[in-house]
Amino acid sequence: MPKNLVIVESPAKAKTIEGYLGKDFKVASSYGHVRDLPKGENAIDIKNHFKPTYEVSPDKKEVIKQLKLLVKESEMIYLASDDDREGEAISWHLKEVLNLKDDNSRRIVFREITKTAIAKAMENPRSIDIDLVNAQQARRILDRLVGFELSPVLWKKIKAGLSAGRVQSVAVRFIVEREREIEKFNSVSSYKVTAIFDVKGKNLYAELPKKFETKEEAEAFLKACMEAAYSIKSLETKPTKKTPAAPFTTSTLQQEASRKLYFSVAQTMNIAQKLYEGGKITYMRTDSVNLSEDAMASAENEIVGSYGKEYHQKRKFTTKSEGAQEAHEAIRPTDFSVSEAGNDRNEQRLYELIWKRAIASQMADARLEKTNVSIAISNSDQTLSASGEVIKFEGFLKVYLESSEDDEDDEEKGSKGLLPPLAEGQQLDLKEMKGRQSFTRAAARYTEASLVKKLEEMGIGRPSTYAPTISTIQKRNYVIKESREGTPRKYVEMLVQGGAFTEAEKTENTGAEKNKLFPTNIAMVVNDFLVEHFPTVIDFSFTANVEKEFDHIANGKQRWEEMIANFYGSFHTRVEETENIKRTDVNSSKEIGIDPKTGKKVIARLGKFGPLVQIGEQEDEEKQFASLKKGQFIESISLEDALELFKLPRDVGQFEDKKIVAAIGRFGPYIRHDSKFVSLGKELDPLSITEDEAIQLIKDKREADSKKHIKSFDENPEIEILNGRWGPYIKVGKNNFKIPKDKEADQLTYEETVSIIENQPEPKKGKGFKKKK
Repeated sequence: MPKNLVIVESPAKAKTIEGYLGKDFKVASSYGHVRDLPKGENAIDIKNHFKPTYEVSPDKKEVIKQLKLLVKESEMIYLASDDDREGEAISWHLKEVLNLKDDNSRRIVFREITKTAIAKAMENPRSIDIDLVNAQQARRILDRLVGFELSPVLWKKIKAGLSAGRVQSVAVRFIVEREREIEKFNSVSSYKVTAIFDVKGKNLYAELPKKFETKEEAEAFLKACMEAAYSIKSLETKPTKKTPAAPFTTSTLQQEASRKLYFSVAQTMNIAQKLYEGGKITYMRTDSVNLSEDAMASAENEIVGSYGKEYHQKRKFTTKSEGAQEAHEAIRPTDFSVSEAGNDRNEQRLYELIWKRAIASQMADARLEKTNVSIAISNSDQTLSASGEVIKFEGFLKVYLESSEDDEDDEEKGSKGLLPPLAEGQQLDLKEMKGRQSFTRAAARYTEASLVKKLEEMGIGRPSTYAPTISTIQKRNYVIKESREGTPRKYVEMLVQGGAFTEAEKTENTGAEKNKLFPTNIAMVVNDFLVEHFPTVIDFSFTANVEKEFDHIANGKQRWEEMIANFYGSFHTRVEETENIKRTDVNSSKEIGIDPKTGKKVIARLGKFGPLVQIGEQEDEEKQFASLKKGQFIESISLEDALELFKLPRDVGQFEDKKIVAAIGRFGPYIRHDSKFVSLGKELDPLSITEDEAIQLIKDKREADSKKHIKSFDENPEIEILNGRWGPYIKVGKNNFKIPKDKEADQLTYEETVSIIENQPEPKKGKGFKKKK
C-alpha cells in the first residue's frame, strides 16, 4: 500500500496529480466541503462567543468513511485543498473529521497542477493556517446569522419563503436602484451633424463637435452649409500608443468572457475549473495580476519565437485592490507553448482567451499615428472634425485587444481608420451632410459582467463570491436575466445632398436589451424593507468594510469572535424591533386610481403567487384580480395599463366546439382549451391573440406531446414512458427513472417497467465536484 495519502477537493484533480507523484502516493478526493453548519437554530451558540457546531453533510458520510480507511493505511496525510481561505477551511474540517494529528498530517498548497508545482509543494509542507480558517468561518457564521434571523422577518412581514443574504441583498439593491433610475429618466433629444466629403474618389467622414438642442437650430445650420465652401483648416498628426491590459483576475476573466464569448459568470467559472483541474491554467480564483518570473520567462520564449524580439516587453503588473495577495498569480496558462487545451469547444475558447491575454501582457506597446483634421466652413465660425489612426507597429495588438461594455456603441463614434491623402488649405467637395435627431440614454441595466465589475469596484465580495452571488439572486427570483425587445421610436433626419435639402421622419428601435438583469417586484419590495429597517446590512460601505475585517482576521490582526459580536448586537436589536412593524405598513401595495365602471379603488400589490392588480378593497367580496405582465412594476404601473389587464381572461374563440380562453398566470401568458394549457411565449400577447393563432398553438402542442409520449399502461395510467431531452425515460408522478441501455423503450411491458422502477440504482454518493459557496 502507498505510504502517503494526498487529499484534494475534486476527482479530476486527483487523477491529474496521482500521475505526477508515483507509486508511494495515493491521491483521493473529498468532493469539496465535507462539513457545514446544520440547519436550524443549534448551528451557532450565540451566548458562547458564537461557537459553531459542524456536521458532516449527509452526502459526504460515505466519502468520509472511505477516507478514514485510507488514513488508517497511510503513514503521512497531505491535505491539498485549494490555496485560499475556502480551501484552508476544507483542510481544517478534514483534519478534524479524520482525527489527524500534527505529526501525521501536513498542509500543502499549489496554484497550478503541474509536475513542478506539485513537487515544489511537497518540498514545502506547512501546518494549517488557522487565521485563514477563521476568516472563512467568520464569513460563514456571519452570513448564516444574517440569513437565519432576517429571512423569518421577511416571511412574517412580506411573503412566506423569502430569504435574505448579506452580499446578495446588496447586489439586488444595485439592480433595483438602476431600474428606478431608468424608470425616472427623461430622454432629451438633440441634433448631431455628420458629413461625408469626396476626396479623389475616397470618403472622408467628419462631424460637428457640438450638438444642436433644437431642430430649428440644426436646420438653419444645414441650410447655411448648402452655400458654403469647405477646406482643410489644420492637420495635426501625433504619435500615440496603446498598452496591453494586465493578465486576468477572476473578475476581469468573468467580464471579458461575457463580452467576447457570451458566457454567463457561472459558466466561465465552471469551464475555468475544468481547465485548472486538467493542469492547463493556474488557479481561477484570484485578485492578483502578478506573473511569476518563470511565467514571464516562458511567455518571453513564446513571443520571441513566434513574433520576434521587438514584440517582447517584460512587464510587472501590481494589483490595486486592497487585500489582494501578490504572492498569488493572475490566471494564466501553465505552459505558454500550449496554444490549445480543453476537451470541448468552450474550454478551448476560454483557454485561448486566457492565453492571449497573458501573452499580450508581456508584449510591446502598439505604436500608432493619430491624425486630427479640422475642416473650415466658409460662412461659419464652426469647424467640422475628422480623425484617423494608422498602426505603425502592431505590438500586442497582433495577439489581443481588450473589449469593453461600450463596444456595441462604436458605430456612433465614427470611423477611426485610414484617412485619404490630405493637405492644409485643400478644398473639399461635400457629398452629403446629415442632421440626425438623437436621444440621451439612461444608464444601462447591469449584465452579469458589469455587476461583477461594480461589486469589485465597491469592494463587495471577493473572487470566490462573485459567481455564487449572481447565481443566488437569480435562483431566488429576485433578479431575472433576459433579453427584451425594444419599442419603435420616431426621429427626424435632415439631409443636404446635391444642392437640395430634405427632411424625413424615420423610425428606430429603442430600448432593446440583451441578457440584462431585471429586478422582480418582490426584489423591489424586499429591498425597500431592508433599506428602511436594516440600513446597515444593505449599506454598500458597511458591506465593503466587513470584507476588510475578514482580511484582518486572515492576517491575524483581529479576532473573529469580536468582529461578529460587533456586528450582531445592533443587528439583533433591529430584528427584535421588527415585531412592531405591521404587515400593512410594508410598502408592498399601491393605490393607483378608481375603476370608471364600478367606482371602486384599483390597487397594485404583491399576492401569494406574484404581483397583481385588484379592483376593490381586501374586504370587498366581489373584488377582481389580474396578474401583472412581465416588465410591469407595482410601484409604477399606470391605471390605464392596470385596467387593460382586467380584459383577461378573454374569450378568444372556439375549437372543436370548446372555448379558447387567453389569460396571464403564475408562469406567464397562456391559452386554455379543453382543460389543457398552452404557454404563449414571447411572440404572442393574450390581449391580441387571434382564434387562428390560438388553434395553431393548440395543434403544435398536441404534435409535440405526441412525439414526447412513447407509451402508457392501462394497469397504471400514472406510469408513462416519455421521450426527453436525453432520450426515453419512465415518469411516475413527479419522479423520473432511467431506462437501462439494453432495453428498447417502445418494447417494454408493464412488468418490465415496474421492475426497472423498483430496481433503480441508488444515486452515487458524492458524485461531481461540489461548488464552493
